[in-house]
Amino acid sequence: MTLAAQGLSAIRSGRTILHPTDVTLEPGEYVGLVGASGSGKSTLGHALIDTLRAQGVSVAHVPQSPDEALDPLRSMAFHWREAEIALNRPCDPARQKMLFDALHIQGGDLRNRPWGWSRGMQQRFVIAMALIGTPDLLVMDEPTSALDPVVAAGTMDLLDAYLRDRQTVLLLITHDLGLAARRVQRVMIMDAGKMVEDAPIEQFLAMPSSSAAQALCAHRNWLELPC
Repeated sequence: MTLAAQGLSAIRSGRTILHPTDVTLEPGEYVGLVGASGSGKSTLGHALIDTLRAQGVSVAHVPQSPDEALDPLRSMAFHWREAEIALNRPCDPARQKMLFDALHIQGGDLRNRPWGWSRGMQQRFVIAMALIGTPDLLVMDEPTSALDPVVAAGTMDLLDAYLRDRQTVLLLITHDLGLAARRVQRVMIMDAGKMVEDAPIEQFLAMPSSSAAQALCAHRNWLELPC
């Protein structure tokens, strides 16, 4: 199912922070939403999530840090069950095992609170929770910025293996062009609240047309990073 939203916009304190923007996503597509801090990429992501959910589309969101998703006073088992309840899904140990195996967190003790797990395992747990409902769209907003590059790369590799041959759309919101270059098929570039480019990643890297995109591509030392 093609996912589409037209005229997404946002105004804050009388100032337009997201100009009217149309977004179309194809089943199984990996798309990067890239821009500098304050470019409007996260605002567009949230507007897209709200609009598609209003249309009845199943959308899951993975925040930048597990701290935003996990209560330090609650056990991991509590978080998992609350996610199942929120998604109106019955308790399913087989589904949990499948997701834990896929994301290599099967060794985590669910009786522990978040701080009893490593940061990498916490983020993989949050991703697993997001996949409980088999969403049509998985939005990841700077999902590896709180992790070191090696752990980040491993997390993204595991997610890629899990999503392969599935129809879930992955929208990766990031300021890290290197991460997007390795993970997505298409990239959308944001600058000053506007989408200034939308192109296949190979085409974009070979010939960025906007000044914002050219600035992002100017320093390619990010190619040396593993993620």
